[in-house]
Amino acid sequence: MKIIVTGGSGFIGSAVVRQAVTAGHEVINLDALTYAACQANLDPIADRPGYTFEHVDIRDRDGVDRVLATYQPDAVMHLAAESHVDRSIDGPGAFIDTNVTGTYTLLEATRAYWDGMGRPETFRFHHISTDEVFGSLGAEGQFTETSPYAPNSPYSASKAASDHLVRAWHETYGLPVLVTNCSNNYGPYHFPEKLIPVVILNAIAGQPIPVYGKGENVRDWLYVEDHADALLTVLARGAVGETYCIGGENEARNIDLVTAICGILDSRRPDAAPHDQLIRFVTDRPGHDLRYAIDPAKIRRELGWSPSVTLQEGLEKTVDWYLANEDWWRPLQARQDVGKRLGTAGLLEKQD
Repeated sequence: MKIIVTGGSGFIGSAVVRQAVTAGHEVINLDALTYAACQANLDPIADRPGYTFEHVDIRDRDGVDRVLATYQPDAVMHLAAESHVDRSIDGPGAFIDTNVTGTYTLLEATRAYWDGMGRPETFRFHHISTDEVFGSLGAEGQFTETSPYAPNSPYSASKAASDHLVRAWHETYGLPVLVTNCSNNYGPYHFPEKLIPVVILNAIAGQPIPVYGKGENVRDWLYVEDHADALLTVLARGAVGETYCIGGENEARNIDLVTAICGILDSRRPDAAPHDQLIRFVTDRPGHDLRYAIDPAKIRRELGWSPSVTLQEGLEKTVDWYLANEDWWRPLQARQDVGKRLGTAGLLEKQD
């Protein structure tokens, strides 16, 4: 297939690009190169003949039109998004602009391209979303494809809006879409502002490891290489108009996750152990959802996909990758607001 991947220089997008190119697909990476993008993520495949990079913002209709007309793809995989919840609390406008307006612009450009090509039945627009659009779970239950939407942060609200746009463009205009909602990703090339890379890198540096609240929030953790495999599986075999929930089947409390990472680092660098003494509990994030969990029964049953690694295995792979790739993560720590406590706007408002 010839695939345009939006946001292909980001964390999940680059994993998709690497796997797709390795599998023999022709991939056009369309990325605006915002603060969280990293071209080094594509170094393993950057020189292969099946890979092309286009520096284009999804909000740029002329630019998107040009790329579609030039490459005439068989599919668009839409991963470009602002995705950090803390940043969405401090500055929600960028999330509305990229995740909502950008998705609208991409949909309209893709619809025009698809119409112009004679509406080929084999074309696909695959929209990649998150389980956060469903809100927060209690102690029991799991999200499924029919869970009601109840987003609680500007980030998740913007992603929910983009999901609804994609559904509407399918129902109203017939655009052949696929939608996937995933659980929390982790793994190599994870930008160092999210929980797992922050824990690893702070522990390596002997710096305090911040844990929000009491660390009791629960997430279902999905190894990014497994997620990329699932996305390509959905693209190849998913039914048009359907949604598929992709989960790692690896639920863990944040505090247990952090402790596990510290234990792995103790075994890798025993001279600096015990790393769990660096854990510090900090004021919780505003509107922090208690628990996410995905039931991936549909994708397992209909497409034969399931995660390949346990959480412990995935964490060990991730820690080892960061220990071996300081040249990748060290420059990123100097980027905009990386390493700072973000998401405090809601806290200040509540105190006032």
